[in-house]
Amino acid sequence: MMRTGTFALAAGLACLPLLPELPPTWLLLALLLVALMLLPWRSYSVSFLLFGFVWACLSAQLALDDRLSHALDGRTLWLEGRVSGLPEVAGGVVRFQLEGATARMHRLPQRMRLSWYGGPPVLAGERWRLAVKLKRPRGLVNPQGFDYEAWLLAQRIGATGTIKQGERLHGAKGPSAWRDGLRQRLLGVEAHGRAGGLAALVLGDDSGLSRADWRTLQDTGTVHLLVISGQHVALLAGLLYGLVASLARLGGWPRALPWLPCACLISFSGALGYGLLAGFEVPVRRACVMVALVLLWRLRFRHLGLWRPLALAFILVLIVEPLASLQAGFWLSFGAVAVLAWVFGGRLGAWSWWQIWWRAQWTLALGLLPFFFALGLPMSLSGPLANLIAVPWVSLLVVPLALIGTLLLPVPWLGEGLLWLAGGLLEILFQLLAWIAVMLPAWLPTSLPLWCWLIGSLGALLCLAPAGVPVRAMGLAMLLALFLPPRERLPIGQAEVWQLDVGQGLAVLIRTREHTLLYDAGPRFGDFDLGERVVLPSLRQLGVSRLDLMLLSHADSDHAGGAEALTRGMSVGKVLSGEAAALPMALMAEPCADGASWAWDDVRFTTWRWSGAKEGNPASCVLKVETDGERLLLTGDIDAAAESALLAAGRDLRAEWLQVPHHGSRSSSSAAFLEAVAPRAALLSRGWHNPFGHPHPSVVARYEARGVVLHDSAERGALRLVLGSTEGVYGWREHQRFWREK
Repeated sequence: MMRTGTFALAAGLACLPLLPELPPTWLLLALLLVALMLLPWRSYSVSFLLFGFVWACLSAQLALDDRLSHALDGRTLWLEGRVSGLPEVAGGVVRFQLEGATARMHRLPQRMRLSWYGGPPVLAGERWRLAVKLKRPRGLVNPQGFDYEAWLLAQRIGATGTIKQGERLHGAKGPSAWRDGLRQRLLGVEAHGRAGGLAALVLGDDSGLSRADWRTLQDTGTVHLLVISGQHVALLAGLLYGLVASLARLGGWPRALPWLPCACLISFSGALGYGLLAGFEVPVRRACVMVALVLLWRLRFRHLGLWRPLALAFILVLIVEPLASLQAGFWLSFGAVAVLAWVFGGRLGAWSWWQIWWRAQWTLALGLLPFFFALGLPMSLSGPLANLIAVPWVSLLVVPLALIGTLLLPVPWLGEGLLWLAGGLLEILFQLLAWIAVMLPAWLPTSLPLWCWLIGSLGALLCLAPAGVPVRAMGLAMLLALFLPPRERLPIGQAEVWQLDVGQGLAVLIRTREHTLLYDAGPRFGDFDLGERVVLPSLRQLGVSRLDLMLLSHADSDHAGGAEALTRGMSVGKVLSGEAAALPMALMAEPCADGASWAWDDVRFTTWRWSGAKEGNPASCVLKVETDGERLLLTGDIDAAAESALLAAGRDLRAEWLQVPHHGSRSSSSAAFLEAVAPRAALLSRGWHNPFGHPHPSVVARYEARGVVLHDSAERGALRLVLGSTEGVYGWREHQRFWREK
């Protein structure tokens, strides 16, 4: 009964990611009372399930209550606080977390994440007085992509903000200041250009890795190697345990001291010290808990088997931090351990070390497939091969050299020499991984019906079962359900339209029964490429593997910035643009032809471009989509002058749906233009609290005066409608999760 109670408690703690909203506090207290009343009746499973559920919900509610108040959203305040963690610098932007911030007459969240464009150097442990434009936690919401709001909540960050100005009040002090100083020392070491990678391995600071590095690691399924995880902590613990065990076996350990308890104590102390060096973030805390339980299991509780200690580790991590369940890394780390326990636990026969190592790689790749599909993460086809080489390379060579070199930095030449060698080994590995990534890049999964995922997951479980399990051979056939899900096809004469939530930019997907068009590709700001981070994953999630046409309205980075990432990630038949000559040569864009028209599956497309426009916004290529008497007009960033030219050309501009020109700038959406189009609804793409003030109040007033309904992606997330049907507009933010702003 207690065993089922253990797993029930784990289920209750892990339910948070599934909740559309949190129950009210009075209901949680009532459930807690019910759980207590059931204990005397020995209904342990129900009681423990309720205990876990109540604790997880109360913890999440406390985090939500610590968010910035609505009254302060968008306001600029002077505040004081201490810099925590390790600040990041990328593209001239300094980003860091501020803790314990105070402001006169206002209550502020305990932890905030701030950005300072062109700001001075900021060190961990410093105290600053800052003028900050504060914002409630809010992120882009799309069919796929990084859930920024969930990540912020899991970090218990209650506000974000942009710094306008500031002054340092006190210098750096405390443990975080020491870690920052060590980071600066590591980054200053000559390590074949891989000092950032060494800082990631030693301190858990991944800000020194370039976007190209991340892409290589993702394509080869080796991200876990350069981000301190359970593997690194367990490696150090295992090396220390093995050292004591070897000394005891060879007679070099003092007989007065029992070697096994000492080995466990030294091993855990090493893991804990490594965790503290790495900042003791949630993944490291999780790893330390698992190492502690493994050592306890080895010391006293081997009779319990593998599954109960694993469930206990799962429970302890979530009791300490219930919001860890909102992070993909939590599920992947426990999933990996569960897969290995399922594969190697209780098997008969002896395997050589190379058989064990090879089996571990391919079974992890197969066993984690359901997790990758459920979490919507990229899957590396080359992962088993890359990890077969990279894991021992990093674990047995790079990490020991990096840690020993860091410890010996006070010794002239010796510490820096070891770090130089570690950096060289890391550079060799990256060159090999880059070659593998080119041959076999990562694959983004598409969305699955629940029944397909369940069948595929059962298939993976059967494939990894022992050889004597009946119907094991059926596992491969069931596994195909993950890769060959049924696809709904649009009827002839209908067009599905998705305006993706890309912030201050534009990306609109249009699908007919057999063809796909993308109007604009999302923005790119330096290394921050939303084409790669949002548009491409969303297209793959929606089942798009090829674009027949990518039409870039003009060459501005907020509309065409993500185009190159899309051409790298999928096949693109043709590229058109109103500013073809201003785009990168790699896109091979052709000019948008004024008056060009074509039909796909009884859906008609027509383009227009103002020939008098020399460059920039007025040169945007306008696209009209028409089907079954319903029209959509996509306008890019045309201004009032281009609108007047379009009216003078005598085109029929009537459209039920209008994409608001230039994100609602007051230089567009003229009264005459709106009179000619006469839309009943409009789609607006813009960034939340954007610095341009879009949409301008006068523009909004013009739309409202005509009774035009504005559908704003900043408020509703990605927007979906179907031309030629009776469906309304669906906003992806309505796909409710308790951490999302309504």
